[in-house]
Amino acid sequence: MDAQAWDERYAASERVWSAEPNQFVAAELATLPPGRALDLACGEGRNALWLAELGWQVTAIDYSEVAIERGRSAGVAGVTWVVGDLHTVDLPADQDLVLLSYLQLPREQMLRIWPRALAALRPGGTLFVIGHDSSNLTEGVGGPQDPDHLYTAADILACLGPDFVPQRAERVQRVTEAGIAYDVLVRGTR
Repeated sequence: MDAQAWDERYAASERVWSAEPNQFVAAELATLPPGRALDLACGEGRNALWLAELGWQVTAIDYSEVAIERGRSAGVAGVTWVVGDLHTVDLPADQDLVLLSYLQLPREQMLRIWPRALAALRPGGTLFVIGHDSSNLTEGVGGPQDPDHLYTAADILACLGPDFVPQRAERVQRVTEAGIAYDVLVRGTR
């Protein structure tokens, strides 16, 4: 989907995603000391807003103007909202945390975005990626149905190279109303 399609999807309903942070984001990042965070493909901003409430200074980027305006309208201090394409937008450097939550683009595009996300971190900063795992297509429910939009922990690790020190890289289960979904979770430092 392109930015216009996402704008239409966000405009068609009051809220596309839950107002609560993603369960894996909350479980993995709640104890990190607040600093500067970058939420890439933030959508309506549920994770960015949650981080800001914990004391983080967050830059939230998405290419959907409708989603960014929805996040901005929450009126939470500590979030800078940016409309931008992750392929071309300037990413702020020296971040303590970079978050990619369910960004499911074609593999060729992700191979460029993951290294950009890592490069935005300060040394010792945390990269956190959660998304639909490749196995979800045949074993789980929901998510993209194009295998080119799915990936595994091994795909992410191979792309990031030796500058990334993984702490966790695995497939995880998520319970949904429709059944079990399988996600990829990668967390580590630069």
